[in-house]
Amino acid sequence: MFTKQFISLSIAVSASLVFAQGSLAQTAPSSALVKEQFVPLLVYRTGPYAPSGTPWANGKQDYLKLVNERDGGVNGVKFTYEECETGYATDRGVECYERLKGKGPTGATAFDPQATGITFALTDKAPLDKVPLITPGYGRSEAADGGVLKWSFPIAGSYWTAADILIQSLGRKAGGLDKLKGKKVTFAYHDSPYGKEPIPVLQERARMHGFDLQLLPVTAPGVEQKATWLQIRQARPDYVVLWGWGVMNSTALKEAQATGYPREKMIGVYWSGTEPDVKDVGAGAKGYSAINMQNLLGGTKATEEILKHVHGKGQGTGPKEEVGSILYNNGMIISMITVEAVRRAQERFGKGKSMTGEQVRWGLENLNLDQKRLDALGFGKLKSPISTSCNDHMGVATARVQTWDGAKWQFVSDPIEADMAILKPMIKAAADKYAAEKKIARRSPEDCQS
Repeated sequence: MFTKQFISLSIAVSASLVFAQGSLAQTAPSSALVKEQFVPLLVYRTGPYAPSGTPWANGKQDYLKLVNERDGGVNGVKFTYEECETGYATDRGVECYERLKGKGPTGATAFDPQATGITFALTDKAPLDKVPLITPGYGRSEAADGGVLKWSFPIAGSYWTAADILIQSLGRKAGGLDKLKGKKVTFAYHDSPYGKEPIPVLQERARMHGFDLQLLPVTAPGVEQKATWLQIRQARPDYVVLWGWGVMNSTALKEAQATGYPREKMIGVYWSGTEPDVKDVGAGAKGYSAINMQNLLGGTKATEEILKHVHGKGQGTGPKEEVGSILYNNGMIISMITVEAVRRAQERFGKGKSMTGEQVRWGLENLNLDQKRLDALGFGKLKSPISTSCNDHMGVATARVQTWDGAKWQFVSDPIEADMAILKPMIKAAADKYAAEKKIARRSPEDCQS
């Protein structure tokens, strides 16, 4: 199923065309006359991952609507978009990519694949099509090395930084990383590229600190976990790290409750610490913790603006009650990064012009969203400042630990920064391996200056 939604297109001629929701342009005007920036929106509003994917998708779309409605776009260039339903399936994600990559007067601005499997499948395609991939907090961890993966941007964090922060948080809980020696840590993970991605970091941390790491894959989508939790009950680990998505998370918490495993000893990744993961479990999830890439819980000035300019005019994509939720905010952040990359690119290649994917890539490599800029955008402390470069496609990665009190999430830690002294050599080694396999040369200093 494909959901298509267009917003008004500003055309530098006397006529003005307005497309109704769900309609398609029959005849595209000359690209030289169009002032629009096309953003493809890969989503999954159907299937077992829909409860997680839907608010994420709504946040992405609503922020683009906000920029158009409140600001008139970026320097007069409005954003158009089209949703394409993937169902979280890699093959459908690739089909969506192929269908949408050439849309708009300059082609797709950038893709947020919204799934790790799709990201892996598109990593080799994006350079050929000159379209950036934006994957904050997910995707390929070695993509932080822009010297090799020129078109991939795990901005503000990756699965490797998440795994590192998770182990740091367990060390704090135990009274120090040295106190993890001899402990048993079970890693219950979604048996997919998403779930397997952090394993190298967990193994390295286990080697460094002397804890026993037990790997327990859970068959997707994760609705059947009785055998997994029987193993956990028998092993009696000191901690369980949950790396789930969608229905797998709430199922794990229910099974932990049924088998009597203390939720206080469980901690999840970003994608296992959202409202849909715990709301149906309620008090049964009390004491469960997860890390969160965001520094605030709830709304910000940006969400207030969305409620005013988008929902207030009957243009909200989903229910207004979800505005300000963790997943909704995540989608909003991704669209903000996309918009700011376009704005940055216009500063170099021409204000008021539609940017190509290659120009947007330059914008993504030259982001400097300091606190002053984040405040101006209405994000405040929701995200830590973001700064990227030609060689660093990620920037600083932080996360806070939050705990479910039976009714709501509450932060129980300050931001924890990933230890790049450990991760940088791993990232470089993985990027170099990728370059060797694909016969890609590392970027030269001259390339980074162009």
